[in-house]
Amino acid sequence: MTDLSPEEAARHREKMAKRKAVQDAEVAEKTLEKGLLIVHTGAGKGKSTAAFGLALRVLGHGSRVGVVQFIKGAWHSAERDALAAFGDRVAWHSMGEGFTWETQDKARDIAACLRAWDKARELMADTSVDLVILDELNIALRYDYLPPGEVVDVLRQRRPDLHVVVTGRNAKAELIEAADLVTEMTLVKHHFKAGVKAQKGIEF
Repeated sequence: MTDLSPEEAARHREKMAKRKAVQDAEVAEKTLEKGLLIVHTGAGKGKSTAAFGLALRVLGHGSRVGVVQFIKGAWHSAERDALAAFGDRVAWHSMGEGFTWETQDKARDIAACLRAWDKARELMADTSVDLVILDELNIALRYDYLPPGEVVDVLRQRRPDLHVVVTGRNAKAELIEAADLVTEMTLVKHHFKAGVKAQKGIEF
């Protein structure tokens, strides 16, 4: 790349100074601080991964994290092993019994989700926990293993300083409406389609 002329450098500085002023003014307007209800949904990969990345950020600030897995639980989780290094600052509960096509027992799936929801409510009531991750809760709601209205009401009425992340495809409309932040992971390309199997460190 060629060096900028003095005139080009001056124009760039002026442009960036104006942009900084706009950005600073916008940031200064934001004064509200509250616990957020965050939803990671969509067909793309990375919903739970993003939630656990947020867990690391919260732990980096010295806070506590609670995790409830509503569907997963029947297999080993490397994320759980990694976060175990934080000791009792992470409360992890894998309470699912696998995906519905694996269990093939709807009554058992519902019972497992109800137990997981009880644990989720317990963690949300624990004032020492600053972030609760409800992994694959959207799946439980999609299959009506839990009553969506009740779940959304409880999430709305959580204590004001608590952050909650809900993951899973097909988030219910009422959950999206109640959320403060919703990210939809869009599937553009997936290695499974090319015959690449699930791999250590990527899928598990």
